[in-house]
Amino acid sequence: MHDLIAFLEGNSALVLANPTAFATFAVLFGGGGFIVGRYLLTERIANLESRIARRDEEIADLKGEQKVPKRELSRVPLIGTTAIYQSEPERLPMLGVQLPAERKGNQRV
Repeated sequence: MHDLIAFLEGNSALVLANPTAFATFAVLFGGGGFIVGRYLLTERIANLESRIARRDEEIADLKGEQKVPKRELSRVPLIGTTAIYQSEPERLPMLGVQLPAERKGNQRV
């Protein structure tokens, strides 16, 4: 930016002598540079916009999955299992509960 100011100060006499020509060339070159830059960056802008759209869709999908939890089947087999009581045998008869015969593994002793 400092170089541009120094250039304009050095050529200020020429700019002041022909202000319409200077303004015309400034608009042509500035506009042309903008159009060329926009044309060259259009593909990059489109790629970034598609990435943003895809990310938004993924976020929406993840939020949708989060609201409805999936029920999983129990991994503990219920058929053929036995209960093993670790309680004190003296306390349960007072409550009227009858303990099953003592078990060792799956066999009665």
